[in-house]
Amino acid sequence: MANPNHTSDSTVQRAIDTKAFDALQQSFSKKYYDSSLDDMAQKTIIIVPSLTLDQEVLRTVKGAIHYEERMLCMLLLLRRPRTHVVYVTSVPIDNSIIDYYLHLLPGITPYHARQRLTMLSCYDASNKSLTEKILERPRLIQRIKDEIKANDLGHMATFNVTAHEMKLALVLNVPIFGCHPDLWYIGTKTGSREIFRNLGLDLPYGFENLKNENDIADSLAKLKINNPQLQKAVIKINEGFSGEGNAIFHYPDDMPIDNSLAGTIRTNLQRDLKIVAPNMSYDVYMEKFRDMGGIVEEFVSGEVVESPSVQCRINPIGEPEVMSTHDQILGGEGGQVYLGAVFPAKKEYRVEIGAIGRKIADELKRLGVLGRFAVDFMSVKQPNGWKHYPIEINLRKGGTTHPFIMLQYLTDGFYVWQEGAYMMAHGQTRSYVSSDNVQSDKYKGLTPHDLIDIAMCNQILYDGAKQTGVMFHMIGALSEFGKLGMVCIGKSVEEANDIYQKTIAVLDKECA
Repeated sequence: MANPNHTSDSTVQRAIDTKAFDALQQSFSKKYYDSSLDDMAQKTIIIVPSLTLDQEVLRTVKGAIHYEERMLCMLLLLRRPRTHVVYVTSVPIDNSIIDYYLHLLPGITPYHARQRLTMLSCYDASNKSLTEKILERPRLIQRIKDEIKANDLGHMATFNVTAHEMKLALVLNVPIFGCHPDLWYIGTKTGSREIFRNLGLDLPYGFENLKNENDIADSLAKLKINNPQLQKAVIKINEGFSGEGNAIFHYPDDMPIDNSLAGTIRTNLQRDLKIVAPNMSYDVYMEKFRDMGGIVEEFVSGEVVESPSVQCRINPIGEPEVMSTHDQILGGEGGQVYLGAVFPAKKEYRVEIGAIGRKIADELKRLGVLGRFAVDFMSVKQPNGWKHYPIEINLRKGGTTHPFIMLQYLTDGFYVWQEGAYMMAHGQTRSYVSSDNVQSDKYKGLTPHDLIDIAMCNQILYDGAKQTGVMFHMIGALSEFGKLGMVCIGKSVEEANDIYQKTIAVLDKECA
């Protein structure tokens, strides 16, 4: 079922030949082994890092257009000598940033890689999604098509897949390594809760399929009646992302629990609700909620609460894999905003959540899901272990995708979820601390060249010989917004965190 709430998306999808798209995807399944196992196979990977999401919510994220740079980690695919990468962005990416990534390629000269890399831009910083911008530019589309060779084994890699990405795939005649938009519902907050409940998993007490403020107030009242000690609840828009579609409701201490409770909550809903997204008004938030629907659930609390996630992938021949586990670093109102992650998740529960992730991946395989997705948890420490509440499925690439891809491509290792260990040659292992939200006004005005010069002079850049150090991303956001991302790789979580703290100290000192 296509998303009925997004009129423009639905209009696009009605104009798409879905049988032709399905045939493209089936061809991908048939060629997958040839494409993935043969490093010498000729293939073109077209990377379209479009955040095809609600653009009004996305505007609340500082430097959102530079999030298109997060998938630059996929330039490391150029380590395969016959792979060609086409990378398309809204605005051009500085050459120094591209050189920064290419110098990391093991066994490949930057010159050789450059011959197989095509960087293209829409030269358009408007609030439309990147995919929509590409579709409006037939000459740009032709330039992309000109890079695809006959009998190519390649595909298109995107952040998420909507009707716009389907249309682009058909125009280019290449499959997408991503989930069919007809399955969008699985990745909503409501759809996620239904999946978890059907699998018999624990989930926070709450209600889904809500449509408006009255539904929200009724659900908040039911939560309080069920648990009179409850102090906070979370309201989530079905298609929010990185916590930006969430809001926290605070129950007043003097609120009477009686038959008028729902009416009292409804009357004071605006007063007692704190919206996570900065600069989003109550009216806009509720308009979004009425448009997309959502859920209300208990705010999970306890003496020790963690927010781990499991990243999974279902490949084109239907094999589910648990790719990684992370402990998420959260901030913002009520700890609802994704800031970064630590890999792997804590030893005491990483295998447990990996097993739950695999169970969910098996179910999503049955439903026809393709590509990467992540399951977020709230985990509460109990006297005899941990209780894990899965809270949502992110049916797309996310904040933990690019750091792990970077680690894999740099170190050529893999995660064994049954052991909770990342394995490399000679029995070595690696961990990392990553963030998309390293931000300070002091960093404003730093150019990409400045950043790389600072990192080299202070000897903090990733060292291919030691396979430790810091990798920067979202460098293009630095000068204007004082914001960038980092992946700090160490032999242990402690070493990775030391590298992270040292890097922050270097930047602060250099910009003092």
